[in-house]
Amino acid sequence: MKIEHTLQDKVLIIRLEGDMIGGPETQRLTDLANNTIDDSLLLAAIDLSNVRFINSSGIGVLVSLLTKFRNRGGELVLINPSEHIRKLLIITKLNAIFTIAEDDTSAIQLLKESL
Repeated sequence: MKIEHTLQDKVLIIRLEGDMIGGPETQRLTDLANNTIDDSLLLAAIDLSNVRFINSSGIGVLVSLLTKFRNRGGELVLINPSEHIRKLLIITKLNAIFTIAEDDTSAIQLLKESL
């Protein structure tokens, strides 16, 4: 899995590509969030538009990241998950927990409104 990140309007935008199935890549994603989150950066968006497959380990990482941000008073949204990931979120009822945005602009707007 390829991981890229940028900061935009005090929002951490993380772009993922490939399969999210656990392993060292998901640990890098967790480390990125841990190293970035602080009192001035409490908002994040994860772009899942280029993630082909996600398993229970990948879902666990997303839930863990959401928990980290919310515990600090922040928020995390998912950007444009594929149909496969959307169905998985519905089946696991995680669609009630995660906010989904269609693009970066709407993700940033949703995050700013959440504070």
